[in-house]
Amino acid sequence: MEIFWLVILGLTMGIIFGIALEKSRVMEPGVLIGQFLFKDYTMLKMFLAATATGLVALSGLTALGLAELHPKSFVVGNIIVGGTILGVGIAIAGACPGTVFAQIGRGYKDAWLTVIGGIMGAAFYGYNKSLIDGVLDMGSLGKITYADLFPALPFWMLGLITAAALVVVMIALEMYRPWKVDRGMDQNKEASVNSNAAHA
Repeated sequence: MEIFWLVILGLTMGIIFGIALEKSRVMEPGVLIGQFLFKDYTMLKMFLAATATGLVALSGLTALGLAELHPKSFVVGNIIVGGTILGVGIAIAGACPGTVFAQIGRGYKDAWLTVIGGIMGAAFYGYNKSLIDGVLDMGSLGKITYADLFPALPFWMLGLITAAALVVVMIALEMYRPWKVDRGMDQNKEASVNSNAAHA
């Protein structure tokens, strides 16, 4: 029964995540590529909001003893190479592993190519895991976390402080680049202002 409810919980969270991706338009290829070109900050705002929300939830769970941290080893080679491949892939495909299924649901046919490419990449890694891990296994710093830099603070407190800092960053980013600009809702207004200035 426990596994059943975990599956239900996972499906529910997936549906909520998919709805959030679709409604925020962060799953659209143009929005993702626009972030890499620093022309659309929707993706960054969404990720900051998700990270802050996750930190608040995780802080509460760890403070109540309902969750434990299990960090992976910090391996510099894996992070640099893996992060580069992921970033280049998102920039080229206009999709990431989380958004591609929302794109399929929205009717983007190119998203199927991204899924196929992801499966092929996973299969290639699976069949060559030992060789690839051997090449990239360099610069391991062990299982360190952000909390290790501030040993005097309990994780829940550090998590809430970090979440608050991310909210401040989001507010500053919204002031710098309002969401209406990213959605193109101010284009007519700006055109009108420019037209009036030209005739002045």
